Amino acid sequence: LRRSGELGEVESETLALGELQLSGKLRPVRGVLSAVAAAMEDGIRHVVVPRENAREARALDYGIVRGVTSLRQAALAMCGSNAAPDGGRDAGDRGSDENAAPEGNGAGDFSEIRGHANVKRALAIAAAGGHHALLFGPPGSGKTLAAQRVAGILPRLSTERSIEVTRIHSLAGLLGGNGGLIQRPPVRCPHHSATVEGVVGGGHAIRPGEISLAHGGVLILDEVPEFRRDLLQSLREPMESGRVEIARAGMVCWFPADFQLVLTANPCPCGNLGRDEAVCVCSRYEIERYWKKLGGALLDRIDLRIPVKPVPARQLLCNPTASSGELRTLVGRAREAQKKRAAEGVATLNGKLKPDEILKYCALDEKTAAAFEQAMRKVSLSSRACHSILRVARTIADMERAELIRATDLYEAIQLRRYGEGEFFF
Repeated sequence: LRRSGELGEVESETLALGELQLSGKLRPVRGVLSAVAAAMEDGIRHVVVPRENAREARALDYGIVRGVTSLRQAALAMCGSNAAPDGGRDAGDRGSDENAAPEGNGAGDFSEIRGHANVKRALAIAAAGGHHALLFGPPGSGKTLAAQRVAGILPRLSTERSIEVTRIHSLAGLLGGNGGLIQRPPVRCPHHSATVEGVVGGGHAIRPGEISLAHGGVLILDEVPEFRRDLLQSLREPMESGRVEIARAGMVCWFPADFQLVLTANPCPCGNLGRDEAVCVCSRYEIERYWKKLGGALLDRIDLRIPVKPVPARQLLCNPTASSGELRTLVGRAREAQKKRAAEGVATLNGKLKPDEILKYCALDEKTAAAFEQAMRKVSLSSRACHSILRVARTIADMERAELIRATDLYEAIQLRRYGEGEFFF
């Protein structure tokens, strides 16, 4: 090309990505969004990528991106030639409408679930404050159905969080054909046979795991006692820090992992505990052993424990108690209150409040504090559990636009926490 005069001077500071075939054609690659973000930090404004990756490269709305299909076109594009297939358009095609999933993230609407008003209310509280939740009940009671709809009542991702999520999915090669920014919270539901590397991340070529792919969204572990114990315990640190570190010889890598955990489980090995007109044949020892698979340390980090009972046949024919749209309104109301506090430098969500922030923003008046102290003595909860109850009560108050935590908010938070603590066994 240079000999024929078609190839001029290469534009300075150009980023070129792609996999070259022997035929001279270019194939798409993973991690384009992360590479463009790194180029942006270094001031590189010209980007040449395979055509399939062009939309992904333009998602950051930065520089001039040219999508090409062959080495010849890449050479022309790097010289700024108008012969580039797409004319070298400015990176302004974020694909917000085409790539954004519809409200509900395709998982269905809560209106499809008959009855379970208490379950919907509890999951709305979980979504409003970013609290981890556990749904437990007999098989067929609707635990999984409800868990899959949590993402549908979460608000859209902020621009900053949207870029983070899209970069992770780009590294994993999961963006698909659209390649624009992911604007709805992701939902991940790994199978119980998944490995630690598959969930946490790692492998020979270090890649993000399910907890990082759920960053900014929801991680659902269906039938959680069936998962490996070491896998479940590996979730504790990411739940606290919002990131996962993977150590390898000579280096340490980390991925964001700020996810909301939603667990489902049967109440006992046979599944009949709590089911009307059925007999549970499990001994207390068998039930305790069953729940020990989850582990006390992980369970202690679950703010909401929600019992789910089968819906009577008559209720299946009734109108739904609440839709995702109605619950989304409550969640949005609470998120707005938390956003105002975030301007003061505190955690964005109540579920992430630190102990000193709890003292400031979850303060109780004298009467409510006395009721709280009495309830804590009766239920005999740990310090972590007390902080958890205060955070949930703060979320409930935010949903009702209340400045102070009321006694009713506190009692509802205790009710949602008490299962699995002390004498209140599953």
